[in-house]
Amino acid sequence: METILFYFTGTGNSLQVAKDLAEKLGSAELRPIAQVMAMRKGDESIPVSANRVGIICPVYAWGLPLIVRQFIQGLSLEKSAYIFGLVTYGGFPAATLKQIDHLLKQKGLWLSAGFGVRLPGNYTPMYGATSEEKQEKLFSKAEIKLEQIAGIIREGKAAKIESNSFFVNLIFSDFIYKHGILQFSQGDSEFWVSEKCNGCGTCAKVCPVDDIEMQGGRPKWQHHCQRCLACLHWCPEEAIEIGKRTPGRKRYRHPEITVEDIIQQK
Repeated sequence: METILFYFTGTGNSLQVAKDLAEKLGSAELRPIAQVMAMRKGDESIPVSANRVGIICPVYAWGLPLIVRQFIQGLSLEKSAYIFGLVTYGGFPAATLKQIDHLLKQKGLWLSAGFGVRLPGNYTPMYGATSEEKQEKLFSKAEIKLEQIAGIIREGKAAKIESNSFFVNLIFSDFIYKHGILQFSQGDSEFWVSEKCNGCGTCAKVCPVDDIEMQGGRPKWQHHCQRCLACLHWCPEEAIEIGKRTPGRKRYRHPEITVEDIIQQK
């Protein structure tokens, strides 16, 4: 049975989950959503021929990253395909997986299963990275859950779409997400670089949507940001900041993912 895992990642959490899941399934192809979307022309459909399709991404503002929403809206699949979603999150997923299900139903498709995997949070405007000891505990718990998830997927079982309570979903995935996500593309106006910047251009290379141009040896954001914070977390000099909230806060990158892995997703 052919399985394709489509993923989007900023710090590497969702990519590592996709890699681990592919290994547990025994045979699965990984495809980066950013690359698929970069090759898409206009609003043309994204035809996918596979028996099983997974959509793997992080939770942003208690919902889907914009690029993942657009990807799902363009998907063209056989109605018989087994489709599952897997989201990584630092706090809680709210109704992110139900958003996937809703978007698919608009196309006459449906989500057979939806899973959430908690991993180290990385939204630096609100907090710094947690200790390596706490990270390892989360990685261990994620490994156990991925074994369970792989078993469900291998057998093609339908499973409950994970989410929080009705009121949590209403507040976070309905109200906060719907208002906040619209600001993401322009939110890069808060980004700036300190004197530590050496003009290496890593930020531009890791940006999955080419939102950064190097001008005069400094990054300049182009206002179609996904708010993945790849530029902030992968800057080798930790020179990228967001407003007054991030200076001094510890950055995060998944320890098994390299900067080359992030660059290759586009």
